[in-house]
Parts: sequence; structure tokens; C-alpha cells
Amino acid sequence: MQATFRQLRLLTALADTGSITAAAHACHVTQPTVSMQLKELADAVGLPLYEQVGRRLYLTAAGEAVVRTARAMVDEWESLEQQIAAMKGVRQGRLRVSVASTAEYFVPRLLGRFCQAHPSIDITLQVLNRDGVVKRLKENLDDLYVLSRPPQDMALRSEVLLSNPLVVIAARTHPLAASGTVAWQRLRSEAFILREPGSGTRLAVDAHFGALGLQPRIQLELGSNEAIKQAVAAGMGLGVVSRHAIAADARSEGLAVLQVRRFPVPSSWSVLWPEGKRLSPVAAEFVVHLRQACIDWEAHA
Repeated sequence: MQATFRQLRLLTALADTGSITAAAHACHVTQPTVSMQLKELADAVGLPLYEQVGRRLYLTAAGEAVVRTARAMVDEWESLEQQIAAMKGVRQGRLRVSVASTAEYFVPRLLGRFCQAHPSIDITLQVLNRDGVVKRLKENLDDLYVLSRPPQDMALRSEVLLSNPLVVIAARTHPLAASGTVAWQRLRSEAFILREPGSGTRLAVDAHFGALGLQPRIQLELGSNEAIKQAVAAGMGLGVVSRHAIAADARSEGLAVLQVRRFPVPSSWSVLWPEGKRLSPVAAEFVVHLRQACIDWEAHA
């Protein structure tokens, strides 16, 4: 089976974008070039690599198999390019990071500092809910992943980066905001606004409530911490969010962090990657950067 590296890159672009036009744009070539190269690749494989359903193209089983190998080859080649650049005294390459949405409060800042130190590195950041990050992790689409609750059904390498306490919040005018320390049993009568099922925060909160024997009365399920904070500030119920998602002065956001016994919910963020995955030089350097930056963060918290 004869296949060129260019054809494999084009197929991975098609898998990522779902269209010939978008793949051509991503690879800076013309649409006829993509069509011709992918036809030649399909002829070499001897099976169709994609099919059109509606206005989008989807990989066939053969196409998915080729893409898995193509991604591994592209990653290895990019790693080699980074190693050669390092030998020349130049730090360049690409870094792809997927983070859970709760980590958006600290990871972009750390990425910013890394970009300033390495302006020649092209960085792609995906911010998704936990399920979205886990999906990308299982498909090995990125170099590194940041999650608060890593999946248990995969062999992974991971490092804990930063504590992520989950606190109970209320509108600053809520009666419990002036109650001092609150017994957790008093939460039974309160309505809650929580993250959507499947998010890392929701998994941690459900496990903690279950351990307490507390069945929360859920008023709303929302897809972001910002939406929860707005709803809580409007007096629609209590929320449970990352302490990092709240301003140092919670009152400035119309909120109060309640001092509830058996809370905060313990949690932490980890950087992880599949077991056996060889990190590129840039990714390995970013792990070192994250490790030190998070030590500094907690020292000044």
C-alpha cells in the first residue's frame, strides 16, 4: 500500500473539519488538490475512506483506521521536528491542550506566560466540559489534558497540579449568608443550581452529597460556572462551584461563600496523557512549566 505523508495529513484534516473545503483551508491547498489526493489514498487502501451524509463528510471504518495511524505518524514527525529545532538552539513547534471548563480560570494565564517565554510555539487550547475532554483524550487528539476527575477506564500518566475546592455559594442577601457556620443538614431544604451531569464538578458534588446522605433539590442544571453564579446571585438557589471561579471579594459578584460543615468538596486539577504516549519536547517542557507555575500559584494564594 503506497501512501504519502501529504495524503495522510489531508485525511486527518478532513477528519477534524468534516469537509473538503475546510480541510483545504486548514492545509493551505486547493479543494481539487484535497479531492485528488484523497482519491489516490483511497485507491491505495482499496476501500472508501469517507462518505457524505447530508452536508458533512464522515470517515468510514477504513478511514478511521487510517486516521489513527496517520495521527501517530504526524505526532512522531512533529516531535522529531521539535527535537531537531532544539538541537539548533531554537524552541518551536506546536502544543495542543484540552482543558475542562472549570480550569479556564487558571490554565489560560499559565499558557500566556508560556507563550511569552516561547513566542515561536503555536498553541491550540480547547475548553470543553469533562465529557468533551475525555472524548478527545480517548481519541488522542491533543498533547496534554487538564481535568479534575480523570477517567478510570484508561491507563494514564498524570500529575496533580492544583487544589480545586468546591464551595457552596448563595446570593449575598440569602439568610444563610449571615448565619456564620452552617450545619450541612440545613442544605436539605434549599434549592440547588448545579453543573450539568457528566461535568467533573457535578461528579464530585454528587459523590460528596451521596456520602453525606443528602439528596439535593435541584432547581437548575447549567453548563458553566458563570451561568450558575448569575443564577445564584439572582436568588434562584444555592450553587456549588470552584473557589477559583469566584472573585476574591465574592460580594462584588453579588455572592457569599457559605461556611458549611463538611465543605468545601475536596477536588484538584491534574495534567494527564495516555500511558505510553511519548510527549513531544514542547509538551514535556509545558508540564514542567505547569508544575512550577502551580507551586507559585498556591504559595501566593
